[in-house]
Order: sequence, then structure tokens, then C-alpha cells
Amino acid sequence: MVPATLAATAAAAVATALGLGLLAGIPADARAQNATHVDPAARDETLTGQPPLPTMQVQAGMHLIRAEIAETPGTRAKGLMFRPALGPNEGMLFVFEGPATHCFWMKNTRIPLTIAFIDDSGQIANLADMQPFDETSHCAARPVRFALEMEQGWFAKRGVKAGMRLGNTTLFRAPRTAP
Repeated sequence: MVPATLAATAAAAVATALGLGLLAGIPADARAQNATHVDPAARDETLTGQPPLPTMQVQAGMHLIRAEIAETPGTRAKGLMFRPALGPNEGMLFVFEGPATHCFWMKNTRIPLTIAFIDDSGQIANLADMQPFDETSHCAARPVRFALEMEQGWFAKRGVKAGMRLGNTTLFRAPRTAP
């Protein structure tokens, strides 16, 4: 997942604020002075996560997951960045247009996560633990269309492993059998 650059995000925020007139009452020299005092290293901490997304229930064995659905380039790019925590049995399901060897990283993500890479039939291709703020890529072992991020250890604690199938008839198609 490749998020927008911080500079592009900041420029868009300023452009939006200007367009809405939010900065109109602040003198230009005050805006410039404040901008020069923002520590670049602290900028990421001042940003917020995206608002909660629509959810869908996904079944993992006898366990039910409340998964927020990230299905647009923008929602997939931001994912769980800047979120302080996940609730019990909550996660984020990334839905892509088609199967590919999708890769994820943890830039600006505070929560330790485990990601499950899932094919069209709901079968887990592989799982990977990801550490907060780590920019190491974690990739699907084979082409998949879905990825589900949960609190780190969620799958292991419930015995959910690669090769198992997750359930949701809206998302996952049953595997085809030979005639």
C-alpha cells in the first residue's frame, strides 16, 4: 500500500482550507510563521486516521469479525494509519479490483497487526505479523484479491492458519469443482 506523500497531503489540506475560507481570517505572515515552527518529524503525529468505514461480517471458523471495508484507492492507502486501537474482533478488509501479489507496510500505523492475504474463494494464502511504524513490505505468497488486518495475534489465538477459508457469501466465491 503506497500512501500519499506527507507534502501532498499537507498541500491538499491547505488548499481545502483556503477553498473553504478557513484560513481567511489568519494573516499570511502568521500562517507562514506557524508553518515554519512545525517540526517535520512531528507532522505524522498530528494527522488523524480516516473515519470508520462501512463494515461487513466475516466468519473465521466459529469467530465473527466486524471488518471495515477499504475498497477505494484512498481508503486502502490510508488503512489503519493513525488509529490508536482496534476493538475486539474488529479489523480492516482491503478489497482490490483483482488478484495480485499485494504488499503492505506499517507507515504511520500504531497498532501491531497480523495480516491475512485471502484469495477469491476466501482461502488464506499466508499470514504475516507487522510491527508499528515498520516500513518493511509484507506481501501475499500468491495472487490474492483481499487482505484482512487484525490485532496482532488474533488469528493465532483462534487457531486460524494459512489454508483455512473465511466465510462471507457476498465477498468470497465457493471454489469451483471439476464436472
